[in-house]
Amino acid sequence: MNIKKVVVAGAGVLGSQIAFQSAYKGFDVVVWVRSEGSVERARPKFERLLGIYETTLEAMKTNQAAYCRGLAESPQVSEEEIDSLKDAAKKAFESLKFTTSYEEAANDADLVIEAIAEDPEQKIAFYTELAHYLPEKTILATNSSTMLPSTFAEATGRPEKYLALHFANEIWRNNTAEIMGHAGTAQQPYEEVVKFADAIGMIPLRLKKEQPGYILNSLLVPFLKSAQALYATGVADPETIDKTWMLATGAPLGPFRILDIVGLTTAYNIAIMDPLAADPETVQGKVAAMLKERIDAGKTGINAGEGFYRYEK
Repeated sequence: MNIKKVVVAGAGVLGSQIAFQSAYKGFDVVVWVRSEGSVERARPKFERLLGIYETTLEAMKTNQAAYCRGLAESPQVSEEEIDSLKDAAKKAFESLKFTTSYEEAANDADLVIEAIAEDPEQKIAFYTELAHYLPEKTILATNSSTMLPSTFAEATGRPEKYLALHFANEIWRNNTAEIMGHAGTAQQPYEEVVKFADAIGMIPLRLKKEQPGYILNSLLVPFLKSAQALYATGVADPETIDKTWMLATGAPLGPFRILDIVGLTTAYNIAIMDPLAADPETVQGKVAAMLKERIDAGKTGINAGEGFYRYEK
């Protein structure tokens, strides 16, 4: 594998996780964000991730149930090995670099993972500008939740080296990496991304064709939309909806806890892509309005300390 320097564009819920996990596994990681203000907003997310990694690793010394697949190759790990992994987490935190410069981020990059807002215009603008600075060798991947790489392939200026690399939330625990090319993706960069996913402790999942939402979100997004519709139309409150799902299925989390982890901004950006969301009388419009009201109040999810539930920061 030729990937050494990894650039993660965006430091939201998943962008921060991808960057931290890549650094934890020894890659040289640069985080690109739009402004200095974004850098300051990103730092607490990485501090939180460091705390999660250190606490989880420490718990693994005495509790096998605390084991996370992305943190260690096997639950059979000695205390000395765990201490070494805790050192790796601290080193990862200290090694992360931040920039607002396209040129600085692109310099000698082997892989760029785009994890910016789920907004086609923002993605196209990002790809178009980045293309001026990327070395010929660079592979470009999107972590888009629902959009197809073929939508943006030409805007990247390197369609043959462009594909999708999609992660689940809490990637240190839920270590899936869905790899999805488009019709013009060359095999060599696809295989490089498969190797990279494996190298950062993920389980590479190969998709044979383009699918909006990959495998995971093809299953998850309709579920979350149904839950939001139940609340937005006044059928039941989030706590009752979550309780119903958890009691009836044995699931550890309900849809609104999951939405808080995903982030309400991402949910809103997905919701407004539906043309019916423009009509406030439709179910889609009611869902979009409900999400926007919470976002405007700063209740964007677990990283903000409150979404549909409140969390200790």
